[in-house]
Amino acid sequence: MWHERALPSKPKTIRTSLSKLGDLLAVASLTKTLSESGTRNLDPSSIPLSEPLILQILGSNSLHPSKKIDFFNWCRFSLRPNYKYSTTAYSHILRTACRTNQLHEIPHLLRSMKEDGVVADPGTFKLLLNAFIRSGKIDSALEILDHMEEVQLGTTTSLDPNMYNLVLVALVKKSQVGLAMSIFFKLLEGSDLLPNSVACNELLVALRKANLRVEFKRVFHKLREKNGFEFDTWGYNICIHAFGCWGDLATSLELFREMKEKSLCGSGSLGPDLCTYNSLIHVLCLVGKVKDALIVWEELKTSGHELDKFTYQIIIQGCCKAYRMEDATNIFSEMQYNGFSPDTIVYSSLLDGMFKARKVTEACQLFEKMVQDGVRASSCTYNIVIDGLFRNGRAEAGYSLFCDLKKKGQFVDGVTYSIVVLQLCREGLLEDALRLVEEMEDRGFVVDLVTVTSLLIGLHKHGRWDWTERLMKHIRDGNLVANVLKWQADMEASMKNPQRKKKDYTPMFPSKGDLGEILSLIGSADDTVDNEFVSDDSGIKDKRTSYTDSDQWSSSPYMDQLANQMKSTEYFSQLFSLSRGQRVQAKGTSSFDMDMVNTFLSIFLAKGKLSLACKLFEIFTDMGVDPVSYSYNSIMSSFVKKGYFNEAWGVLNEMGENVCPADIATYNVIIQGLGKMGRADLASTVLDKLIKQGGYLDVVMYNTLINALGKAGRIEEVNKLFEQMRTSGVNADVVTFNTLIEVHSKAGRLNDAYKFLKMMLDAGCLPNHVTDTTLDFLGKEIEKLRYQKASIMNNKSDP
Repeated sequence: MWHERALPSKPKTIRTSLSKLGDLLAVASLTKTLSESGTRNLDPSSIPLSEPLILQILGSNSLHPSKKIDFFNWCRFSLRPNYKYSTTAYSHILRTACRTNQLHEIPHLLRSMKEDGVVADPGTFKLLLNAFIRSGKIDSALEILDHMEEVQLGTTTSLDPNMYNLVLVALVKKSQVGLAMSIFFKLLEGSDLLPNSVACNELLVALRKANLRVEFKRVFHKLREKNGFEFDTWGYNICIHAFGCWGDLATSLELFREMKEKSLCGSGSLGPDLCTYNSLIHVLCLVGKVKDALIVWEELKTSGHELDKFTYQIIIQGCCKAYRMEDATNIFSEMQYNGFSPDTIVYSSLLDGMFKARKVTEACQLFEKMVQDGVRASSCTYNIVIDGLFRNGRAEAGYSLFCDLKKKGQFVDGVTYSIVVLQLCREGLLEDALRLVEEMEDRGFVVDLVTVTSLLIGLHKHGRWDWTERLMKHIRDGNLVANVLKWQADMEASMKNPQRKKKDYTPMFPSKGDLGEILSLIGSADDTVDNEFVSDDSGIKDKRTSYTDSDQWSSSPYMDQLANQMKSTEYFSQLFSLSRGQRVQAKGTSSFDMDMVNTFLSIFLAKGKLSLACKLFEIFTDMGVDPVSYSYNSIMSSFVKKGYFNEAWGVLNEMGENVCPADIATYNVIIQGLGKMGRADLASTVLDKLIKQGGYLDVVMYNTLINALGKAGRIEEVNKLFEQMRTSGVNADVVTFNTLIEVHSKAGRLNDAYKFLKMMLDAGCLPNHVTDTTLDFLGKEIEKLRYQKASIMNNKSDP
């Protein structure tokens, strides 16, 4: 009975098997025909075409992709007019075109889809975008995106936001930041779609790296205004780092406080991580608050965070830039003790700081240790060593190292040559400098604007402008020097043009008061800082503004205090910065802006032509060129040296109005001016203000203060300042000792003057001609004192 009941199913199974066999044979026959002769020998009337059959042929591994696309197009036109491919068929052929890089066929296929009213699935569209983006065809990818928006219009399904995220990330990685921004704003303004955090973070990183501050802030504020979007930890870290690098410490701390509040409210994943604290330590160092950065660093060591090599690198760099060499060397030793191997960047930072602090012996020992530890020195490292040797009176050693590196054929770049050329120009060896430039060009290095500037100033100082023709021959193509000379001709022509009478009688730098009122400027600046932060001890201990009550497990209570004491998130001017100027590279005529103005300012001011320098400054500021700190410092220093204190005060006022951050050179000029005015008391107060703002003292600043206080007869303060100089890690130079010997001699403290002379010789500091003059005066004072003592003794013995 079971056998009889099973019999009726047998014919159906046979029919199914025969049908499958027929399909297989048809697929094999069609595949062979397509491989051999393409679609020209196919007869649609004799082929039982169906979508399953077409899909099997399109899925055949033995058929070339181009044959599949030809067959797909042939079938579309060969089948009856009302036949339309399904979404599966279109997705299959589109994927085939993408995988085999047949991207030129995709626009035609998309038009066919549109005619048939078929919409591909999101996965296929994503594959299409990926294919065009990987091939670098961004415009085609954007056309795909437009097509997606068009076909989705009028349907109930909305476009997948991941498509936009994919395009945004791709545009950023292809350096198409402007186009990415336009899509970003179009997306936020025209729909309810939001880019994901990854796409937004990539866009913000690209804007920060390109230094597009205005665009960065636009994107940042747009995201903050958009409901439904929240920064993740990575996004917060990007913004904290970016705003901090641009001097906006207030916004960085405000974002940190916002992270803390969200983490305390339950969003634990938004809490600050080690990257956050590394960014904040870097920001504090960058704006000159190294003392605060050291406190945060000390707290992090016991917070449970595993400090990485970047934490050590950041804090060491900050200490070196602020001349806190004792702290830097201690942290360096601790870094090694904890198992972190210092890399080239750390060694280079320490070397740079030691050379600038006049610690030449220690720097040379560190360099030897670097070599012994197997740390590979870079070109930058060797440039630091060569420049440090030159600046510390070891020119022969620096030049020997340079020649040795040249023989080895490594670690010498255009910057190295430029450093040596500058030293030769300082020594007046212009012939050797020009030969070195010629060698520099023969080796294929670009002679940049810094090198040309050094040569131009050297030629001008020694009256050898006739050698500019030789300089042009040594520069590749002669373009750079030709542009410089053309720039000079245009500049001189502009200066010969008559000025308006009204302008001639209007002070260029109108002064408000005089230089004696310097504390009003620094005091107001200090009030600005106090309005932003409450950094005194009472503020730190204020329980009402403490984070420790709300976050007992804080990684850094001190950082919480800094963030909690924020009064305003508005951008405030950066009053003091440790950042260094970047080297100027030649970029054709576009580079001859304020850099060339500064070059000729230096030339005119060195020759004492102050009126020409001011006229040049006025011409180019009227043209819209923005001066930098160096420009203001140069003019202000010349005014002070000539005794024009009111004009110098006017320069300082204008500098502050243009939000140009002060640096050590600015404070040196201020103290020099106060010293000449006999206001050493104000100079000491300026020093206190500088240190409170996060500033540091270099050897030039110490020398300026010692000279100002010594001439005012404040010898005790001079000695205290010298002790502070020694304990801070800054080694005295010949100028320091000459000044100390002179001021003590003139104050009648001859024993102290002799003590400083002995200290100078013991330190290996070579005397110069100024020392000889000072010692002549000291000898005369000693002889006078001996004569006075002899006279007194004679008077006592006289009955």
